[in-house]
Amino acid sequence: MRCQPENPHQVYNWLKNKQACLLCDEPADAATAICTNCEAELPWLGGHCQRCALPLPDSGLTCGGCLRNPPSFERVEAPWRYAFPVDSLITRFKHQAKWPMGRLLGELLSQHLLHAFDEGLPRPDLLLPVPLAGRRQRQRGFNQALMLAQWLSTALQLPWQDAWLQRVIDTPAQQQLDAATRKRNLRRAFALAPQSRVAGLHLALVDDVLTTGATAESLARLLRKAGAARVDVYCLARTPKPGD
Repeated sequence: MRCQPENPHQVYNWLKNKQACLLCDEPADAATAICTNCEAELPWLGGHCQRCALPLPDSGLTCGGCLRNPPSFERVEAPWRYAFPVDSLITRFKHQAKWPMGRLLGELLSQHLLHAFDEGLPRPDLLLPVPLAGRRQRQRGFNQALMLAQWLSTALQLPWQDAWLQRVIDTPAQQQLDAATRKRNLRRAFALAPQSRVAGLHLALVDDVLTTGATAESLARLLRKAGAARVDVYCLARTPKPGD
């Protein structure tokens, strides 16, 4: 770290700061806090469902779940499978307030999305972070989805709005629940604020992990019923099917 030693009120000089990789502590090769070797070894998603991003043996396929019951969202964009070390980074970001780890993942997600836009993915009009249950937000002190949306907004030059989606029922934590229980938990859990204006807009929900897709489906259905033209989902990681 370089400061200004001649100044009695020392100021951190970001321009002269040399980043270290957050995974191996070796010097980072670029502006992001990860070295080339560690970035290459992240659990990149690879083949996946072109609708919900479920990991599959090949790209360009649609999973059986999306064929039987097409979701209300159009497409999920996620760079990684929910596996080590991404799962550890996300957990430390969410539950231990290790914000630099979240910021690193958010920067890499923005790079992924910029590449997807170049490849033809339509740019949304607005980013909407998934709202966190009030009790958990008070315990945690922040909403990780909102922080991701703010970082993505800067990198992608897209506006964000955190007042339109509301969590009106404080549902139990979803992590250890199966898909059916998650869906039951989320019935009537969300609502649109009276001032929301989603009609005709292409919206992108922002969250950290997509597991069963129950939360994304509930919110996307709500937005589509209110007139949204399209809903996509941007997240850091997608979980595989149990047992895969």
